[in-house]
Amino acid sequence: MNLELNGTNVISESERSGKASSLFWPWCGANVSLLALSYGSFFLGFGISFWQATFAAIIGTVLSFLLVGFSSLAGKRSNAPTMVLSRAAFGIKGNLVPGLLSYLIFVGWETVLVSLATLATGTIFVRLGHINHDLAMVIGFLIAVCLTIYGGVLGHSVIMRVQKYLTIITVVATVLYIALTLGKIDWQAVSKIPAGNAQGFIGALIFGVTGIGLGWVNSAADYSRYLPRKTSSGAVVGWTVFGASIVPIALVIYGALLAGSDSKLGQAIAMDPIGALTTLLPTWYLGIFALIAILGLVGGAILDLYSSGLTLIAIGLPIKRHIAASIDGLIMLAGTIYIVWFAENFFYPFQGFLITLGVPIATWSAIFVTDVLLRKRAYDEIDLYSLTGRYGLWNFKSLTLMAIGSIIGWGFVTNTFASWLSWQGYFLWIIGGKDGGWAFANIGVLLALAVGAIGHFLFAKRSIARQESF
Repeated sequence: MNLELNGTNVISESERSGKASSLFWPWCGANVSLLALSYGSFFLGFGISFWQATFAAIIGTVLSFLLVGFSSLAGKRSNAPTMVLSRAAFGIKGNLVPGLLSYLIFVGWETVLVSLATLATGTIFVRLGHINHDLAMVIGFLIAVCLTIYGGVLGHSVIMRVQKYLTIITVVATVLYIALTLGKIDWQAVSKIPAGNAQGFIGALIFGVTGIGLGWVNSAADYSRYLPRKTSSGAVVGWTVFGASIVPIALVIYGALLAGSDSKLGQAIAMDPIGALTTLLPTWYLGIFALIAILGLVGGAILDLYSSGLTLIAIGLPIKRHIAASIDGLIMLAGTIYIVWFAENFFYPFQGFLITLGVPIATWSAIFVTDVLLRKRAYDEIDLYSLTGRYGLWNFKSLTLMAIGSIIGWGFVTNTFASWLSWQGYFLWIIGGKDGGWAFANIGVLLALAVGAIGHFLFAKRSIARQESF
């Protein structure tokens, strides 16, 4: 048990070690969740064929994790957390805006993941019949919460080890799941699924971008900041993309095969993403399946908790990193208990709220990654923490871009998770309305990314050159 004492500070040269290949484990562990199997059904839900779903999954996943890989470069170059490095693009005070949004998303998603792990455990053990449903959920809850808080609070070195074990255990158990269900594949039924239109394919591709990889951009540097600066940039990007993409792509494709073979399974997955997958399994494997369901979700929750603690400090709370992570752990604990045992209709509206926050974070991601790629030198270690340094207090150009990207993005997306989110999609009348062919393609996410990337390239290129001339 090695408690990480570093917080949002720049990691000293003596503490930088390891190889780019070490990034494989945290990113693979965070994305090995069985939810990816359910995503295969969601991809087909856009009205596309199996092969279209396969290409959309590959392209969307790789493209989104390329952004994560480029964000990781910032950590390797300047050895500070993501939301500290973001100050260079938004200003020391201006970075409070994306920092606060990131914090809410981190805490929200870690709560969702632990809640899913708890609910999935209860669903699975109902089939076993030997354990009370509530007792099963308590067991799943305790396992998920303890592992998440253990890794998130103790920090980087523990996370790198835990994620390695989580990855190996979950991958082996998932391969066994595939072996047990391979006979359920009906190639004839899958091949008969008709090809969809361009809107459906683009919608599935955007779903892959947003649902799998985009949400990790604002934490990427948190795990690469311990690498030596001489580490190959290509290797940092390559190992991040490979580690994060390989398992989700395989699981989404296999999940599409399962859902395409049985339309009833596809419908069941929409209602119960993980529980529906148990209907294909023999009873003796259900206990193991419950374990891999928990571990797969916990892998992502650990990274969220760790990064939420760093972000809480980055936006100004003057406490130690492990204290910040502990506070977030308590919030996650309370949120999970409320969602699982008290809320009657909270989970899906809460997801809708998090997706709504994801649009401005998509704009921020494009701005931040563009900023990383435009810079030829490392960020200044002193000025990242100085109110009078070269990065300034407020970068109103970046904040304006984030606002414009959010307004445009929300205007071209639909969010059906809750009635109070129906205001989104106010620009869809331009391309056929909320019932038109583009209504559920969610191209607003791509537009938000484009506004951030193109806008920052045009408006920040000269200012970055001036900053690096000091």
